[in-house]
Amino acid sequence: MNQSFINTAVLLTAYDPPGPLNCVFFMLTFFLYVFTILANLILILVIYMDSSLHKPMYIFLLNLAVNGLIGCSAVCPNVMDNLLRDAQSISYGGCLLQVLFINVYALNAYAILAVMAYDRYVSICKPLQYHTIVTPSKVKLLLTVVYFIPVTLLSFQVYLTSQLPLCRFVINKLFCDNLSVVKLSCVKSALGNIYGLFITASLVVLPFFLVLLSYMKILHVSLRASKESQKKALSTCAPHLIVFINFSVSILFSVVYNRHSTVSKYVNHLISAQFIFFPPLLHPLVYGIRTEEIRRSITKVIQRGILAGPL
Repeated sequence: MNQSFINTAVLLTAYDPPGPLNCVFFMLTFFLYVFTILANLILILVIYMDSSLHKPMYIFLLNLAVNGLIGCSAVCPNVMDNLLRDAQSISYGGCLLQVLFINVYALNAYAILAVMAYDRYVSICKPLQYHTIVTPSKVKLLLTVVYFIPVTLLSFQVYLTSQLPLCRFVINKLFCDNLSVVKLSCVKSALGNIYGLFITASLVVLPFFLVLLSYMKILHVSLRASKESQKKALSTCAPHLIVFINFSVSILFSVVYNRHSTVSKYVNHLISAQFIFFPPLLHPLVYGIRTEEIRRSITKVIQRGILAGPL
């Protein structure tokens, strides 16, 4: 890293000067952040406390909730701080750290959703072999891969970005992203561009097609099954599909509006940032509402708390 720039302030010019509108945005962000934390923590605690949910699907879901906490915590506190400050800025070192956590959140989510799709595929297409295929050791291996590969690849990407010489210190965003930080440099890095394409292909495109392939197989098997089996498959897959589509659309909108926007700056900044603000809140709500076992477990945990006092 360029040690001479590590503590240099990077200005974030997407914010208006302090005023009533900033206070409104602060309160909205604050409540969104609090609700996101509560929703994910409740889901994590319910899965952890209820032994009937100690199954691969819910273990993956718990990790999706933890990942959501990482994503919103990488951005929301800094956004709230900047909304109340006269000079909205972040240190260059802090900016790079924020880039790392945001990218880890986004690409880990895709990896976890791909693993969850694989779990649903085995559960529906090979039900008799499920427990011999999706073993506890296989779950641990999949989760190790889900975290190790994205974190390793993205850490190297941030390292490459940190080696670029800087000649600008202004980002017109609410928070730092890798493309904006790269644009602060005086030079273009061919290696960084190629490596970025490699990460996109391996950690976005590949998981996306793996999920599509899994659901094509599930659809093929379900069409030949009984009506009751089709209904069960739909109820099992619906939450995952809703979450996957929601996250994919959020990422797509953020990428498009981040590069080709003709709308007002407020709409542009909201849409380019919504993949961090909304999915971490919506995902636990979708699973909590659409998954019968989780609804039943939440009720059971609440009843235990009422009848037995503090756990």
